[in-house]
Amino acid sequence: MASAARFSPQELRNLHVYPLIVRRVTQQTGKGKIHSMYVLVVVGNGDGLVGYGEAKDDEMPVARDKAYAKALRNLDYVERFENRTLWTDVESKFGATRIILRPRPVGFGLHCNPNVHQVLKAAGIKDASAKVWGSRNPLSVIKTLFRMLHAGNAPLAMGDGVGGGARRLDKGSGLRGKDAVERDRGRKLVDLRTY
Repeated sequence: MASAARFSPQELRNLHVYPLIVRRVTQQTGKGKIHSMYVLVVVGNGDGLVGYGEAKDDEMPVARDKAYAKALRNLDYVERFENRTLWTDVESKFGATRIILRPRPVGFGLHCNPNVHQVLKAAGIKDASAKVWGSRNPLSVIKTLFRMLHAGNAPLAMGDGVGGGARRLDKGSGLRGKDAVERDRGRKLVDLRTY
C-alpha cells in the first residue's frame, strides 16, 4: 500500500471501490489442478480520477487487496465536460467488444451496461449513454472502456510502435478534451448553462 502515500487517509476513505469481477480460476498442471481467486477492482474519487487493478491469489481477501493497490497505482484523470459528462461521442473496439459512449444533457443519468455504469460512476461522469456490441464479457467491456477514458492509450495510425500493422490501433479514437474539440470545430466553446 506504499502507493497510497499520495492520498490522505480521508481521501482513501472517500474513494469509490467496486470489485466488479471475482472469479475462481484454475491452472491445470501435471500434478493436478491449482485453484486461485481472480479479482478486478475499479477505484475512483467520483471527480475525474479513475483506475482499475486486477490480481490473483490463493485467498480472496488478499487478491482483493492486491487489486485495490494496483488500481490506486493506475489512477488517471478523465476529461469531463461541465464536470458531469463526456466532451464528444467516443467509439472503440478491443477484441470482439465494441463500445460507443455518448454525452447526454443535464439530468439524463447513466443509461448503459452495468459494468460501464460502475466505471463511469467511479469517474464522476453523471450523464452519458453507452452501447456495447459484440462480446459483452465484463473483462473485455471494462478494458475497452478504460482504453477510451484514459487518454494516450493508443495514438491513431501509429501502428504498434515497431513498424508493424496499424489495424487494431486504428479502431475508434480516444477521449478528447476541450482543446481538441475547439481545434476541430475552429471556434471556442461557450458555456450555455444558465445556472
